[in-house]
Amino acid sequence: MPQMNKGGKFIFGKSTIRLDGTIQFPTQAIEEYKITNDDKIYLFTGSKRTGGFCVTTKKLLYPSKLGHILQDTPSLLEYTTNSGEFVKYKGRWYCWVNISPDGKIKLTEEMMKFLDLQIGMELLSIRSSDIAFTMGAKGPLLEKSLNYKGEIPIF
Repeated sequence: MPQMNKGGKFIFGKSTIRLDGTIQFPTQAIEEYKITNDDKIYLFTGSKRTGGFCVTTKKLLYPSKLGHILQDTPSLLEYTTNSGEFVKYKGRWYCWVNISPDGKIKLTEEMMKFLDLQIGMELLSIRSSDIAFTMGAKGPLLEKSLNYKGEIPIF
């Protein structure tokens, strides 16, 4: 998968929000972050610039320097909130959702409204850190991807 410019962010691919709200994550992101090793993942709001959401797992988040997010929100740690129910923690919003063995999730209408997403939107899958990847909905990287001459897989 490309870096659209030297030293730039690594792009796994694009995922389209399907009519039923499902999103297929790019294979390389699934494998690199091992997001299908469990049947639940965490989503949290993206940056103001990129929008969309970030994706991580309990196994990545809990032992990291950001593990306090789960320690301080036991409802997320223990999955006692409803799937897709966002919980605010220090300026960002977090939820958990089920993920299929092949790397698909389903966004409800409420989740899409909350995240300012719509059916048919293409989200750019971006390596963010060793803890999470981003499914970006707007901003310069998404705009640059529209004019990129190389191949960006679509999922």
